[in-house]
Amino acid sequence: MINKIKEILELVEADYADIRYEVKRETMAAFSGRELARVNTNSADGYVLRVLYKGGFSSTAFTKSEDAAKAAAAALANAKLLSRNIKKPVSLAGTPVIKTEFHPEISESPGTISLEEKIDLARTYNAILLNNPKVVTTSLAYSEICRDKYFASTEGTEIHEELETVSIAGLGTAKSGGLTQSALFLTGGSDGVHRLRNREEYFEKNTKFLTDMLSAKPVTGGVYNVILDQELAGVFTHEAFGHFSEADLIEDRPELRKKMSLGAQLGSEVVSIIDDPTVPRQLGFYKFDDEGVPAKRVQLMKKGVLTGRLHSRRTAAAFGAEATGHCVAEDYRYAPIVRMGTIMIEPDPATDFEKLLRQLDNGLYLCGSKGGQTSGENFTFDAAWGFEVKNGKIGQMLRDINIMGNMFTTMKNIAAVGNDPLLSEFGGCGKGQTNRRSCHGGPHILINGVVVGGVK
Repeated sequence: MINKIKEILELVEADYADIRYEVKRETMAAFSGRELARVNTNSADGYVLRVLYKGGFSSTAFTKSEDAAKAAAAALANAKLLSRNIKKPVSLAGTPVIKTEFHPEISESPGTISLEEKIDLARTYNAILLNNPKVVTTSLAYSEICRDKYFASTEGTEIHEELETVSIAGLGTAKSGGLTQSALFLTGGSDGVHRLRNREEYFEKNTKFLTDMLSAKPVTGGVYNVILDQELAGVFTHEAFGHFSEADLIEDRPELRKKMSLGAQLGSEVVSIIDDPTVPRQLGFYKFDDEGVPAKRVQLMKKGVLTGRLHSRRTAAAFGAEATGHCVAEDYRYAPIVRMGTIMIEPDPATDFEKLLRQLDNGLYLCGSKGGQTSGENFTFDAAWGFEVKNGKIGQMLRDINIMGNMFTTMKNIAAVGNDPLLSEFGGCGKGQTNRRSCHGGPHILINGVVVGGVK
């Protein structure tokens, strides 16, 4: 296949061109309640061709090899048109020429497991929820996405890489009287079906949390010192801070770019943040991005000081920086954009969870995520559930919790970081394209002065 896509590159006379060919195979088996409601298996493939000509940078996607000449002509024509009208000519940061294949370490590749066995796994976990009499409905699905990618450029880079992602995930809903509560169940990873086996304890524990919420009291709105668990801390890091570390999102926003200037003291001294797609056997792992650039660990913040950001080759040239290997596409339909890989706050080895509780003394312990949104510097997130903390002891369960704030203020209010990092098993990011492998996580964190929405 590499030779075939190199032949397509020969159709383009430009300063630079690259092409990505990908085969994407998907399988899904979804339960609605006890009923197996949907089973889908799909396989599709396609190409993305990018062309740089005198500062004009264009891309086109196509699915049939016989359309290659037409696509190449269109991409080149668009690049020439852009070159005559663009105010800021595009250039690309340098990257090493690489010729390699990479096949990640996989335990039980989904291709070696029958569809019936995959469905049985989902059925087993779905039954754990429904066997609780307070659970009234579920929507739980087995899903796998396998991507077989080939990349070549006119600079000489030739890469073949495979990626596999599996999950059993969905929503459970419980009811008592007129009160209804829901919770997400998220399991999976990128290193094989073994991630989905023997997970009964996880589903049993989270089913108990779900049904316990029916007798929990609504949180009282106010300003609290709070501990966020690993999942909610990871969501905060990804959504509130991480997107501002993606160079393309601040590139043309002068005020935000000034605030996010390297060397700025944005957080408290206990906060250090990395994005590292090279962490092996994790959801966010990959070896090369979709520009053929090796993935790199990037220190985004060190002791509260902004020290780095995530780049494509284009943004790296625009910022006078190095490409970081963070330019990723959803699949064969899209040109790549700057994306997070595995983002997390680094742990403090000296601070365990009990120490965090003692330091909190009185406040809230908030767990899990039910989604949220950001608007510029401001964020609102929903916790799945929470607990009162009095005199350093976890007390009554709480529900209907959301937290809100300003990213810059909140980063400086992080008072302590735990020593117990966990990474998400089911990622995702919807920046322009869906990225199922975008991973977040971290340790527990203690934040002072958080606005918590609830009853008055």
